[in-house]
Amino acid sequence: MSVMRWEAQQLDLEDPSALPGMPSIRGLLRSVQVPEFPGLTFHEVRARSALNHVPGDSAMPFPWTINPYRGCSHSCVYCLAGDTRVLMADGRQKAIADLRVGDRIIGTERRGSYRHYVETEVQAHWSSVKPAHRVTLADGTTLVASGDHRFLTGRGWKHVSGAMSGAHQRPYLTTNDTLLGFGRTVESLGACADYRRGYLTGMIRGDALLKTYRYERVDRNPGDVHRFRLALADIDALTRTQAYLAMEGIPTDRFDFSPATDRRRAMTGIRTQSAARVAAIRRIVEWPDDVSSAWRRGFLAGIFDAEGSRSCGVLRISNADTEMLTYTRQAFASFDFDAVLEDRGLPTRVCAVRLRGGLREHLRFVHLVDPAIRRKCSVTGMAIKSDADLRVRSIESLGLEMPMYDITTGTGDFVANGVVSHNCFARKTHEWLEFDSGKDFDSQVVVKTNLVEVLRRELVRPSWQREHVALGTNTDPYQRAEGRYRLMPGVIRALADSGTPFSILTKGTLLRRDVPLLAEASRDVPLGLGVSVAIWDDDLHAALEPGVPTPRARLDLVRALADAGLPCGVFLAPVLPGLTDDEASLDAALAAIAAAGASGVTVIPLHLRPGAREWFMAWLRSAHPELVPRYERMYARRAYVSAEYRTWLAGRVAPLLARHGLDRQSGGAARGADGRIATGVPGDEEVGFPAGSLPTGGMPGVRPKGERSATAVEPEPSSATGEQLSLL
Repeated sequence: MSVMRWEAQQLDLEDPSALPGMPSIRGLLRSVQVPEFPGLTFHEVRARSALNHVPGDSAMPFPWTINPYRGCSHSCVYCLAGDTRVLMADGRQKAIADLRVGDRIIGTERRGSYRHYVETEVQAHWSSVKPAHRVTLADGTTLVASGDHRFLTGRGWKHVSGAMSGAHQRPYLTTNDTLLGFGRTVESLGACADYRRGYLTGMIRGDALLKTYRYERVDRNPGDVHRFRLALADIDALTRTQAYLAMEGIPTDRFDFSPATDRRRAMTGIRTQSAARVAAIRRIVEWPDDVSSAWRRGFLAGIFDAEGSRSCGVLRISNADTEMLTYTRQAFASFDFDAVLEDRGLPTRVCAVRLRGGLREHLRFVHLVDPAIRRKCSVTGMAIKSDADLRVRSIESLGLEMPMYDITTGTGDFVANGVVSHNCFARKTHEWLEFDSGKDFDSQVVVKTNLVEVLRRELVRPSWQREHVALGTNTDPYQRAEGRYRLMPGVIRALADSGTPFSILTKGTLLRRDVPLLAEASRDVPLGLGVSVAIWDDDLHAALEPGVPTPRARLDLVRALADAGLPCGVFLAPVLPGLTDDEASLDAALAAIAAAGASGVTVIPLHLRPGAREWFMAWLRSAHPELVPRYERMYARRAYVSAEYRTWLAGRVAPLLARHGLDRQSGGAARGADGRIATGVPGDEEVGFPAGSLPTGGMPGVRPKGERSATAVEPEPSSATGEQLSLL
């Protein structure tokens, strides 16, 4: 943070009280770090002005803005790359970018001298853009994380980067550290035809009845009886077996095999007595001449579900058939597992193949073969002990910023790529994390604590002409810091009491808190409300905006405003060329917006300004590489799409707007508080403001926007390029 940025706040106090490591800034009241907002610092200041004048050459249809906050409190510095694998409660792994609130995962807790793995829940999930570092461990594990992320070492929690002294002094990783966890494992692969046949071989040879015999009675002709039956207490394995048989064209009937007792669980079975089906099953489970890797994975999963056990830190597969034991040992050996045969001399001749290597190898086995019975795969309750070589080999800056993700859990940590990783502190107010787009964040947030007091002084000056004041055009007034400081109710009352028309643009559902106050204000002054719906497609929203309210949650806000009799325009932005600009996607989004009761809508294609461009293009290369050349052409030397594309998109949108009754502002019919007509559908430099998002009708003191009033208000300096709508 530069001193220049702070000087622009025009503060009036001389004696700052900063946190250690913060610069001595003129006008700073205090810097605050609170548990509800880990990783953030709120710098509480006293501002000399509240109203900011928009430069005269700006295209914005309002002359004044108010920014309660400088910076954005929606980010978190504890972040990992999106493909980092998180250990789930059932033993599977899921990329952190794909996690959702409510998912059950594995965290840790201290019990006596050791930490133990325990089940916990994802309470919040979001993303930001951070400079990336790569941590490489001796066993080959790699982790891409921000410098502020922390991992658990044998000497406590340590950041990825830091310093021994100075402003950045903190515990940080070195090559003398060893991380805690089970270490490197493998990614699970899909179930191909060979895997399915291998699974059926292991399951049916291991635990099913498959036979044909001669049935003879005195009073009947003899005949052959064909029988297949598999009965299990674990429904997941039975369901998988039945599904795999069906995929081979072999239907089976499900039935209740035995009820539960005090000593055993209920068992369910599948069966068939068709001669053709039994013969087909017998062919499937024959030992193959050419054994593939996929078949071996499936075979190990099937025999483990049928005859395997995992308890007290021991994983075994037992059987009395010598041929089955031989194939099991060969399959283990093909994947470089250390497995030994245990023969305890039992009368039943049952022997076991035991996998050695502890939790490290157990989880490699689980992730490699993907058994159906997940209770055998859990690590819950196990102590964090491992022989994995988790010494830090290197920590290197990658020299770029990239999208990163983090979660809040009930335990305050989780397992990432096999090592224990810290997360943001758990909190009851985690819903505040959903109020922004997940890019271009700043962890240093300036809060104008005296904003309402200063605003009231400015609004009662004789020179004030009650011109349209806009909120949310630069920083979102309903970002999560508002939940702590509650500045907006005072701002709304001050504007309404003075007869000043105003508008609010937000992504945050915290606005619902102030709906009664806004309804009351609407009786005194014209007002406009705007909500941006970034991406309607659920999958794209999950990939690009995992930390913000879903489109449907934002439309619930629109519906609440409409139910209160308040206007609300919706910005459908950004439309992504080649991804969300097809007619079906646009039609579905506009239909939902109309159903929510929106006053109007404006469709805006993607802007790629510096900063956002790097973030988005990194995602595009990973998720849709085929579109990269097109985007590089479209946005080669500019932040906006070409005029030709805007014209094409407008032509596609226009009939859809008419279809859903949202065309009343199309073509620029919405008029701003200054009398200007808002043009541009879709909008770029000339942003089309949807009906309802600007105050209209009967506004006092409205003049053409180009005329400045002779006001004594001391404006806060604005950017030389003018205000930018914070839609994307």
